[in-house]
Amino acid sequence: MWNNLPCDLLTNIFSFLSADSFACAKSTCRHWQACASSAAGNYPFLLQNHHPPWFVALPLHDHGALCSCYALNPSNNNWYVLSMDFLPAPVRYVGPLDSFILLRPTVSTFLQLGLCNPFTRQYKPFPKLNIKRTNPAVGVVPVRSVASPNNSLFCETNATLQNSCFSSRIYVAGGMSEASRGGATYEPTLEMYDPQLDMWWVVGSMPMEFAVRLTVWTPKESVYCDGVLYWMTSARAYSLMGYEIGSNTWKELSVPMADKLEFAVLVLRNGRLTLVGGGVCVSGACVWELGEGDIWVLVEKVPSEMGMKLMGDRGSWASTKCVGGDGAIYLYRDLWSGMVVWREVGDKSRSQWEWYWIEGCSSIRGKQVRNLQVKGVLIYPNLVPSFIF
Repeated sequence: MWNNLPCDLLTNIFSFLSADSFACAKSTCRHWQACASSAAGNYPFLLQNHHPPWFVALPLHDHGALCSCYALNPSNNNWYVLSMDFLPAPVRYVGPLDSFILLRPTVSTFLQLGLCNPFTRQYKPFPKLNIKRTNPAVGVVPVRSVASPNNSLFCETNATLQNSCFSSRIYVAGGMSEASRGGATYEPTLEMYDPQLDMWWVVGSMPMEFAVRLTVWTPKESVYCDGVLYWMTSARAYSLMGYEIGSNTWKELSVPMADKLEFAVLVLRNGRLTLVGGGVCVSGACVWELGEGDIWVLVEKVPSEMGMKLMGDRGSWASTKCVGGDGAIYLYRDLWSGMVVWREVGDKSRSQWEWYWIEGCSSIRGKQVRNLQVKGVLIYPNLVPSFIF
């Protein structure tokens, strides 16, 4: 009976499977493999309807090559190791880009970006920037959310978006560039990568003070919310810089308890700009949301027992890292140490957020893995080889 199920029915069933279960289902028989292949084009989008994104841990120090990364399926808390030996050069993590990961090769002093799918082992380098830049800030913006700048050449239609290779644009701001008389200077301009044209455009400028801070004090992660692309400065006291894409203007925002935080990270939670930060002087870690009038509102605190478990013997929040998105916020330190997770549970109509402890990745299938300093990213696994590579 199972061999004779119609493809449309199997496709609907496959949409409820997690990525690892979907991969197993494809290998059951030829009929299921054929149906899975026909459904595969829509699978990344179906997956987002029924499953949370996976937590992927990328080693910070690759010792010459990023050989492996580690992926957590939050539905069953199973860890998997993914080989990254298909990458052409040593790389460092930049940020998530739809269901892909944005990387930068470390063999060049000047920034160059690349796109990778660790699940299908595909990699694509982006074209070179118009201006050679060292250490600029990088931001990612969903195209469907963008209000084009007043002086922009870029107008989207629904048909164009549907045919896009991916639905985000990449912005590069600030950095150091070559001065006209030799040496180096801060670069007060902004470039944007257009996926439709596969090229970079210089789309705006910024105050020189912002260019300096984006170059020197920004850890490079960005969050896009309500038409503004935000970066957190890492200099004490913390502050935010925002680029309003529609008006092509810049602004600065304060951070709550900025001079007392030992770590501070921006995330997007349920469409709201959210700040996660903590320190001994703050009595733990807190979650704030940006409300009306650019006022920060405290919405939650990490349970004290989980916070103490995460800190361990260090007694400090300084080494804490954080990544988040719609559905979950993860606080972690390294690959072995566990994670404190604030996760949305239940149906969207009556969901609530609850705290969980998830064990770190010290072994996979009985084999011990080396403890590493890692950078986490939340992405929906895409098992479909893409034509864009």
